[in-house]
Amino acid sequence: MHIFANPARFLKLARPLTAWLGWGGGLLVAAALASGLLLTPGDYLQGESVRIMYVHVPAAWLGMAGWAGIAVASLMQLVWRHPLAGVAARAMAAPGAAFTAICLATGSLWGRPTWGTYWQWDGRMTSMLVLLFLYIAYIALADADRERGGEGRITAIFGLVGAINLPVIHYSVLWWRTLHQGQSISLSGSSIAGALLWPLPVSALGFSLLFGAIVLMRMRAMLARQKAEARLRRMAA
Repeated sequence: MHIFANPARFLKLARPLTAWLGWGGGLLVAAALASGLLLTPGDYLQGESVRIMYVHVPAAWLGMAGWAGIAVASLMQLVWRHPLAGVAARAMAAPGAAFTAICLATGSLWGRPTWGTYWQWDGRMTSMLVLLFLYIAYIALADADRERGGEGRITAIFGLVGAINLPVIHYSVLWWRTLHQGQSISLSGSSIAGALLWPLPVSALGFSLLFGAIVLMRMRAMLARQKAEARLRRMAA
């Protein structure tokens, strides 16, 4: 990763990669959602509401993956002092929060016809809500630290500590009695019928590519702002 420590080298790669990830992700998401809406059958128990999973599952995955990325970048910032690690962590916060919110919203819409309620304070849903609050707190802390000219160490420490919530989310359906269903997809197989399952990995890949494009766009914007601020400081000196 240190090969991209130079912002100029990083930007040279990020500019074309942003377009490839954005357009590729958008096409895959469109194809997956169209297939999920038009080609797959309804579920024998959940009916048509099962189609929400083509958005809900990728959103849940990216909400958790976003914070995992923040934790890794924070570790690189604290241990190896990678110059772009803090920028990458801050860039992942907003899209991570957005996908977490989408996960919670689609889960509520899914839960009403399936479980008879929009919300239940069970382990999985509550820990995902905690993740959204962690994202909001991280964004506020990062903005405050940047405004006072800090090095981002406090924000990085918060990013690492917040990762404790990720295994809680993952294992919540095993640790506590929960309304949320257990793990449907694992390395050993899937409990979802193949006729319903096949658009899901396409949707997950498409949303992941879009997530990557958003992160790269935000990193480029942050680096441009830092460059402009540095130029203004030199002019004012």
